[in-house]
Amino acid sequence: MVPLIVVRPEPGCTATLTAARAARLEAHGFPLFEVVAKSWEVPAPSRFDAVLGGSANAFRHAGIAITALAQLPVYAVGETTAQAAREAGFTIAATGDGGIQRLLGELRPEHRRLLRIAGEERVPLTLPKGVTMEERVVYATASRPMQPALVTLLRQPAMIALHSAEAAHHIAVQCVTQGIRRSLLRLIALSPRIASAAGDGWGEVAVAAAPNDKALLALAVQMCQDPGPRGRD
Repeated sequence: MVPLIVVRPEPGCTATLTAARAARLEAHGFPLFEVVAKSWEVPAPSRFDAVLGGSANAFRHAGIAITALAQLPVYAVGETTAQAAREAGFTIAATGDGGIQRLLGELRPEHRRLLRIAGEERVPLTLPKGVTMEERVVYATASRPMQPALVTLLRQPAMIALHSAEAAHHIAVQCVTQGIRRSLLRLIALSPRIASAAGDGWGEVAVAAAPNDKALLALAVQMCQDPGPRGRD
């Protein structure tokens, strides 16, 4: 079986590994990023109708200051983000399953003024007519070099799960640094934007049918029995 490599930061890495192993994939976790909190100024809650949350990390790393906004309902990009918001004291207006842009289509009529809490890397959004949005960056991800064990794994055919454009770019750079042949590797990206960020030269680049772990791992299961590219350039 071709191994699946998960490089997202914790605790997401462990969550993906657990789901992957439950699906009987040979999965290995090597977090290449560490999430760090950023200093930010909390705006007056009265200026907004709701909070837009595109990542659980926004609620996990925003600090105690975020409790000042807990009166505002949250539009969460997925169930993991919704659960992190609940743990921070928020109520959920809606939980999406198709990406943060699609979630904007579920806004209630009374929720026209949004506060987006996010990381430094975030997806650009097109707002519905009549909707305004302010953003606050509350966390960032710091990259790490590849561990020797990961380098060894990637010198043979493998699949890599990519959860962000930042991860895609970092993997590409690290492969050059470590002298790893991209043609041996297949990438499974959460979205077309992430796939594009990885660049060229890979054995295969596939995109999950939906931007969530369930779809990503379903695609991995389909691909894992195929030994994949053998480095023919």
